This record gives sequence, C-alpha cells and structure tokens, in this order.
Amino acid sequence: MHIYTSEEIRRVDSLAESNGMSPFTLMENAGREIFRLLLPHIHKQDRVLILSGRGNNGGDGIVLARYLKLNGIKADLVFPVGMPKTAPAIQHFKYFRSLGFDQSPFQPELKYDMIIDGILGVGARLPMKEDVRKILKWINGQSGKKVAIDIPTGVLANEGKCDQNAYRADMTIVLHGYKPSCFLFPSSDYYGKLYIADIGLPHESKWKVWTKADVLKSWPKPKTNSHKGTYGNGLLIAGSDSMPGSVALASIGAMRFGIGKLSVATSKHASLFVGAQVPEATFIYEPLQDIKKMEIEKKFSCLAVGPGLEPDDPLEQLITELLPMDIPKILDAGALRGRDYSKSQNHMIVTPHPGEFSRMTGLETKIIQENRLQVASQYSMKHRVIVVLKGQYTVIAFPDGSGLINLTGNRALSKGGSGDILTGMLLASVGIHSNIQAAVANAVYLHGACADLWVQSNGSAAMTAHDFQRLLPVVCKEMEKELEE
Repeated sequence: MHIYTSEEIRRVDSLAESNGMSPFTLMENAGREIFRLLLPHIHKQDRVLILSGRGNNGGDGIVLARYLKLNGIKADLVFPVGMPKTAPAIQHFKYFRSLGFDQSPFQPELKYDMIIDGILGVGARLPMKEDVRKILKWINGQSGKKVAIDIPTGVLANEGKCDQNAYRADMTIVLHGYKPSCFLFPSSDYYGKLYIADIGLPHESKWKVWTKADVLKSWPKPKTNSHKGTYGNGLLIAGSDSMPGSVALASIGAMRFGIGKLSVATSKHASLFVGAQVPEATFIYEPLQDIKKMEIEKKFSCLAVGPGLEPDDPLEQLITELLPMDIPKILDAGALRGRDYSKSQNHMIVTPHPGEFSRMTGLETKIIQENRLQVASQYSMKHRVIVVLKGQYTVIAFPDGSGLINLTGNRALSKGGSGDILTGMLLASVGIHSNIQAAVANAVYLHGACADLWVQSNGSAAMTAHDFQRLLPVVCKEMEKELEE
C-alpha cells in the first residue's frame, strides 16, 4: 500500500515505457482494473455517466466505458472539456469507436445512477478553469453515486488544497498507489472510500501505509527464556502536582504494552496516582535538575519525557543534558519545542499534534494540515529525528526520507490523555523491538486499534484515555492470537 507524489508517478510511467510497457497498455490495464473494482457496485439497470478529460485520466475513462458497454451496462461517455489530446487516449477512443460505440452529448437533464469523474488527473493545478468548475457544480448537485478515477477533479495530488467546487466522491479508485492528498486536509474529505487499482507496475516508493500485515510481520517473537530486562527498562520523566493524570496514563501505556520494568521520575503527589493504577512502577523523586546526575545510560534502555510537565527552563536544561545520551528518547507534550537536535545520540522520537508542531516549526496549523507528509519529512530529515505527527492519518517520518501513514483510530481518540498513553506505548515498544521503524509504527497502529475496538460496541464520544487500561490487553491478545495461527 504505497504512496506516490505526482512527480513519482510520472517517473514510474516513464520508466515503464522505457522498459517496454507502452502508455497504451498501462491505460488498458488501468481501465480494466477500474471496471473490475466498480462492477460489484453497478446494477444491470443502472445508467452510468463517464466524464472524460483530454489527458490520460480521461483515457482511463474511455477504456472503462468500453468495458461497461461490452458488459451490457448503459454507459454514456462524455467529453465535457474537449476531445482527447494524448496519443494513448486518442488510440483508445479510436478503438472504442471501431466497436460501434461513440461519445454521447452532455445532457444535464438526465438522471444517472453513477457518475464517474475522469476529467483531470495528478497533473491538475489550481485554480480550476471556469468550464471545469461549471461541470463540477453540476456533478456535486446530482444524487447518483459519485466515483473518481485516481483523484477527484479539483483536488491536488501532493497538497491538501482543493478548489471550492472540487468533486466530492463517494469512492475513488487510485491507480498504482495512494497520492499524498488522500491523507491531507481538507483534500482527504473529497476521496470517499479508497480502492487501489493494480496496473501491473512494481512498487518503489519511500512512503507507504502501515497495515495489520506489516504489524504481524514485524512483531517480535516471544522468548521463552526471558526476564523483565528482556523487554526494556524504561525511564519516564513526567507529571506534576497539577497534572498527575498525564504520568499515570503514560505509565499505563508503557506497562500494558509490555515494558519489562518502568521507573517514573515525578512528584510525590503525582506518584500516588501512578501507584494506584500501575503498582508495578518504581519512583524517582529527584528534582529535574538532579535527574541528569543519575547514571541514566547505564540504568535504562530507553526514556520518555514530557507528559504533564511545563515547558520551562529547567525542563529545557534537562533535555539538553539528555540529548547526547546513547539510548532511544521520546519527547512529548511539555518537552516539545523548537530546538537544535544536532547533539542527539541514538534514536530521537518527537510526537507532536498539529498545534505543537506549529510551535516547533513556526508554520501555521493550516499549512501543516495541508502538507502533513511534506513538513513532517522535512523536519525529520533536517533534525535527524523521527516525527510522529498525530491526528487522523498519523504521519510517521524518518530521517532517511521514508515514512508511513497509519489508518487506525477514530474520533474516540480526541480526548485529553490519549497522547500520554501513546508516549508510554512508544517507550515500551522501543524496548521490545529491535527495529526502530517497526517499534514506532506498531505502537501507533495498536494505539489506534484500541479506539477501533472501542467503537465496535460503544459510542465514540464516550471513550476516555483510561479505557486503554482494559483495551490494550485485548488488542494485544488479538495480535498474538493471529501470530500463533
């Protein structure tokens, strides 16, 4: 489940052509696969409208129209902005006509059961021309099921920006792989349900969607001869008298996700809340300025800092002292701010939500949401840190330029404390996994899976962060069960 920018798609197509796969063949593959995926959604008596543009996206629509007609579907092929102009699209229309078929005039008074958008593809730019906007206004006012080929017209491939009249699809059949705007805002709202059409090309992208199959493949096999040290010895620096719940929730996340031993540096008042929920934890009551004097690298295998802490100078001074330590580090909440990470050793993971990332980067939240993959990746590569940009379609960006998108989770996670749970899970995960990318991705995936489990039998608004205490064991058991099968 790979993700491609418009430039990458063009390179893939060009490479395929240079290696003997003609654009005509690729268009045939695309149209045939779109037909296969659409057929279960079409009834024999349905009337279907295919709106084809002048480029290759429209050419895919021509091939689709041929397959629909050959299979007895009432399909009207319309060219609302002009006749095909690319060579493979012209060739396919010629073949379409050789079979006794032809284009249909645009008749806005007709009612269609399904409208298929093949007007513009990944090369589209904003603003839309007035003739395109006019047809989009008409489509969006129709009641038939709306389908987009590869990308809805009016949506950009690489950014979240959209035309105000963009085609609002019920389903989109993406070709070869997802486009970044599938997971950006507000563009993702225009795609509807996503289907992938395999057009017969190999995958080479650096970004992909992390799936359950990836979790199962990368999940560490349990060791029979193990002890608490086998599963990590984590240090959690979190919580305060005014925010004791944050450290308690992070502790729950760490312990329920399988950390072997957890030490919590917090206030005595906050430790009462942690002890009541996680009696397995041990405590360190040193002030922030004295924690750095501990032999952290010798005593612990990983550490997390931030939940329930104020972003003040003592905390920043502590983080400066922690950066050179050669163990994985997770920074969240109060520990997140713009800083120089050049002295950081080992893996550094930062876990901002869009508002926190805005403070870290100086970018407006709107710009971040429109360009989540790009801005997270740029920050990751510049500072050599792993970025977990939280929210719907959580983005995980790595310093080598690769990245992952997580699809689990729902609005049930929109509660205070959910991020604290994830910080604890990440702390446990880096102690359990030998591969840092799998460690981060699996924690994020199963964090979202808990919310997906919750909404199967409960209202999404009713979930709270402390429900992870009982959800995590169930989700982890389901994963272990599948690994055993």
